Amino acid sequence: MYSYTRAESRERAKLFRRGLRQSLADCVDPDIKRKIERIDKSAAERGALELAALHRVQAEARHDLAAAKAAERTAPRADKAAARQARKAAEQRVKLAERAVHKAEQS
Repeated sequence: MYSYTRAESRERAKLFRRGLRQSLADCVDPDIKRKIERIDKSAAERGALELAALHRVQAEARHDLAAAKAAERTAPRADKAAARQARKAAEQRVKLAERAVHKAEQS
């Protein structure tokens, strides 16, 4: 997964266009390729950190869902409705976390 900052995206696009023009003229500067690789490397490192953070959020959401399910099962009759709402909210957080992780892994 890559996570580019706006400045990196602009710089990478500018370097890519410059490299494309140079390749058409058949005189590519190797410094352009090095700069693009440096930007890609830092974006990949940032992306890996963000993906790890998303996995942690997903694990915490799953843990919270398990706790909410246990609380719902053991709640007295008067508290069942509140426990059910808490479980549904926890399920929603798990869905959102799973969707975010899936989207990040696909890019």
